[in-house]
Amino acid sequence: MSKAKLFVENILVYGLGGIISKIIPLIMLPIVTRIMPSTEYFGISDMSQTIISFASALAVLGMYDAMYRMFFEKEEEEYKKTVCSTALIFTIGMSFIVFILMIIFREQLALWFLGNKELAYVIFLSAIATLVSATNSIISAPTRMQNKRKVFLVTNTVSPILSYGLAIPLLLGGYYIIALPLAGVVSGITMEISFYILNRKWFVPKLFDKKLLKQLLIIAIPLFPNFLFYWIFNSCDKLMITNIIGVGATGIYAVGSKLGQASQLIYTAFAGGWQYFAFSTMKEEKQVESNSKIFEYLGVISYVATAFVCALSFWIFRILFSEEYLDGYVIAPYLFLAPLLLMLYQVAGNQFLVIKKTWPSMFILLSGAIGNVVLNLILIPVIGIEGASIASLLGYIISVVIAVIVLCCMKLMVVSKRFIAISVLMVIFFAIWRFLCPHNIIIGLMMAVVFTAICCVLYRKEIVIVKDRLMRRKDG
Repeated sequence: MSKAKLFVENILVYGLGGIISKIIPLIMLPIVTRIMPSTEYFGISDMSQTIISFASALAVLGMYDAMYRMFFEKEEEEYKKTVCSTALIFTIGMSFIVFILMIIFREQLALWFLGNKELAYVIFLSAIATLVSATNSIISAPTRMQNKRKVFLVTNTVSPILSYGLAIPLLLGGYYIIALPLAGVVSGITMEISFYILNRKWFVPKLFDKKLLKQLLIIAIPLFPNFLFYWIFNSCDKLMITNIIGVGATGIYAVGSKLGQASQLIYTAFAGGWQYFAFSTMKEEKQVESNSKIFEYLGVISYVATAFVCALSFWIFRILFSEEYLDGYVIAPYLFLAPLLLMLYQVAGNQFLVIKKTWPSMFILLSGAIGNVVLNLILIPVIGIEGASIASLLGYIISVVIAVIVLCCMKLMVVSKRFIAISVLMVIFFAIWRFLCPHNIIIGLMMAVVFTAICCVLYRKEIVIVKDRLMRRKDG
């Protein structure tokens, strides 16, 4: 199978499964916000997920990516089972430690994250969800590593349906605070049981290997700060909004971020097929060239999609949400582009993982995370939730730019002048939209079309090649 076909097929299949799991919450978002009587309730539910994401990263400690990397190191099935078993036992131990700590300090965590220690019971639910989420990430991994596409599609469809099937009746019954967290716990437990039944042959406790664990930790531990930095990028802004403005503002920001993160559909499609493609082709001769082209093409697609989101953001919010959430429209484009920049960073940063040197990625992300926090402290008191979204976007930009420069110096990446030109043009587009026509859909769409046309002209050779291949397939 060609590299292009392998990449595209995995993107389409795993991407579809990931998109299904993301698009259902997006569809349900206007319904959930209209059932809830106040933005504070949605803010509390979203902050619960924020806590889970942080605690899960701490429990997994980078083991998922280390496990994925080592799985493809050898072809022997016994070795692969040893990798999976060792990773799972370690993660179970870490997950229980994190779970216990969350229970012990639940009141303090409730005060920090939710602004009220009386909501400690929400932390209890979050602790259970963390235990399930962290271990499930390892238990479900063999499904992807074996490229079992149909299973992935089914599970990613069932999980959100099950979650909202429980959450909506609870919301209608007036359980606004616990509805979404409790539904997430039930759905997570169901999926974990299902994946264990499917993948149980890969997890044999007696195959736990201390020597292999050391090898896994050599890769995993430097990756943990990366996950911490990702959490800062994705969630620190909400924590700071809660403490600087209030949990109600966090609710508005959360809705804006979730709609903005419709780009997660693109990112999820990419991530679903990317890891299998990246590690299964990492030893090929033209790996650097292929990786660089993927980075560039995904970057252009991201910019074009963001341009149209800018044009449509205000009217989407006006149609879908009540008046109290309307201010969220301005942050959606920033937070639409941010996950796509994360996608670009992961394409570039994969080169560090391929050569088994993950520490540079840690320091690069640290630079972006520090920039994010500092900008949040400066901008949130001045321009509110828009300041938080700007800080998140600029944090990613800092990390991507530094990573590209470092990798180019190491001869592990190549970036063309036309992509640099498109990136500068995207910045200009953003500025014009925000200051001159944030509410004008006609002017916004015209600008987006012009920007798209410029991209097509600069990448006309690639477009022609893709067109010719599609025509040959159709004729053949």
